[in-house]
Amino acid sequence: MPAPRLIHLFASIVVVTPLLAGCGGESESRAQERKAGEEARTVEVARAERAALPDVVAVSGTLAAQDEVVLGTKVAGRIVALPVDLGSVVQRGQVLARLAPADFDLRVRQAAAALEQARARLGLRAGAGDTIDPDATAVVKQAQAVLTEATARRARAQALYDEKLLPKADLDAANAAYEVAEGRFQEARDEALNRQGVLAQRRSELDLARQQLADSVLVAPFAGAVSARHATAGQYVAAGEPVVTLVRTHPLRLQLSVPERAAGRVRVGQPVRVVVEGDARSYGGRVARVSPAIDQTDRTLRVEAEVPNTDGALRAGSFVGAEIVTAADRPVVMVPASAVVAFAGIEKVLTVEAGKTAETRVRTGRKAGDRVEVVEGLAGGELVVVQPGNLAAGQAVIPQSSRRAASG
Repeated sequence: MPAPRLIHLFASIVVVTPLLAGCGGESESRAQERKAGEEARTVEVARAERAALPDVVAVSGTLAAQDEVVLGTKVAGRIVALPVDLGSVVQRGQVLARLAPADFDLRVRQAAAALEQARARLGLRAGAGDTIDPDATAVVKQAQAVLTEATARRARAQALYDEKLLPKADLDAANAAYEVAEGRFQEARDEALNRQGVLAQRRSELDLARQQLADSVLVAPFAGAVSARHATAGQYVAAGEPVVTLVRTHPLRLQLSVPERAAGRVRVGQPVRVVVEGDARSYGGRVARVSPAIDQTDRTLRVEAEVPNTDGALRAGSFVGAEIVTAADRPVVMVPASAVVAFAGIEKVLTVEAGKTAETRVRTGRKAGDRVEVVEGLAGGELVVVQPGNLAAGQAVIPQSSRRAASG
């Protein structure tokens, strides 16, 4: 190769090399600047605080009606009025159904007439009571008079016979007349007692007829709501045939199954907090009944709580979550809920130590507002990043106190 061409190529290499070196130095400077910017990242932090939360047993259960009854009339008849339907709210004593009253009215009149007839046979006047002395009845008084006369005749016959002024046949006739009168007197008393029995029977028949008239009207035995209607107006129903189903909606019965490991902490009278899916409110109640034995099929304890439902917001049959408060206060560690990052079932927080982040695995428990309980992983007092985002462990940060924590 000629010398001039070699010299020209060498000069080009010499010129290009400084340019490449200059470009490489600029990229490294920018990378350092970016790294410095990342190290100076400002993050919002909050301190893991120790607080007191009630000790609870979290379970799920079902709301059931306190009472549920299928109602029917005690007498047969045709329904002429059925003023309630599905969902109707009723009060105690409110009319649910009414049968045609004509037949029952007639039975009452018939029984009342029979009663007056029985009273008349005993000589009882209208407005007087039903109690009477059998000896004061007319039939007994008449028999008593005959007996008195027969007794006197027998005494006179005996006196005349003793003086031999009367034959023996006449004395025997007087004795026979006395015995007949005495028998009729006893028969009259028995008849008076029998008439008193008939009077009591007629009184019972009248009471029964009036009761059947009252039973022709079906009333609510307690305040509640109609959950089903089984008949319609105009239908003939037999005695006891279902007409409506009534449920008591206040209070409701909360049926719970507590795991065996927590059964020893549950007692009657403990407060219960109830949450219904789709309802932002929580409802309170109290443990009312606790089973004396563990169910061997699923190793749970059957517990029932009573939940007030005065406004009817809760419905029987709803599946709910519940917390049984077994102790008033228990020390726990709380952090903002946004500080916890969960991935693939693993929960962690980023703590700040000496200006750098560190990853700490935790296990969370209950939530209280915008904070969450940390069961394992933190002892309290640590600074945690409130919203880690894409922040990684080992990155230098500038911590800034959380405004939410400061305001709380």
